[in-house]
Amino acid sequence: GLIGIMEAARSHFDGHGFERTSVDAIAADAGVSKMTIYSHFASKEGLFEAVIRDRTDRVVGGLAGTEALDPAQPRKALLAIGGQFLTLAREEATLGQFRSVYGAAGTQREACRAFYRQGADRLISDLAAYLHRADAAGTLNIRHPRQAADLFLSMFLGDGHIRGLLMLDMPDAREDRALLREALRVFMAAYAKAP
Repeated sequence: GLIGIMEAARSHFDGHGFERTSVDAIAADAGVSKMTIYSHFASKEGLFEAVIRDRTDRVVGGLAGTEALDPAQPRKALLAIGGQFLTLAREEATLGQFRSVYGAAGTQREACRAFYRQGADRLISDLAAYLHRADAAGTLNIRHPRQAADLFLSMFLGDGHIRGLLMLDMPDAREDRALLREALRVFMAAYAKAP
């Protein structure tokens, strides 16, 4: 069924990148016909988009509806969101996706659009919506929520991320925790409502 298709698709996209993945191979692995895949997802790009969405789901989506996203407690919320995002950004599957999509940027416009829509654009928008709520609650002072969301997430895409993309030594868990704490401190110094 659908879960089998998604699992097979994830494993093929992770292992081979978007361009070299074949829908035939995904169908064979999932034990369904190619037509079944196309009845659920309009295209290979559509399937890829669903896989990316699934992956970014847990950053803010996984926290939605929990008290972790209380606009009255932005420090706690940003610690949770930042932690989830950093974990996602450090995963080899995510780094592989970046590498493969960047490599295909000239030829695979739709795949790149899908990756952007369900990756960066979605995460920035979700975080911006939370920041807007915190601003309304008076706990943060944020004039441009999307810009502030972009700045917060960007703090996790620096040196460690670049090293990961290049398959060099990555920061360890202790360094990542220190980065998360410092990013939070910098963000709150800029945007916390003065008491």
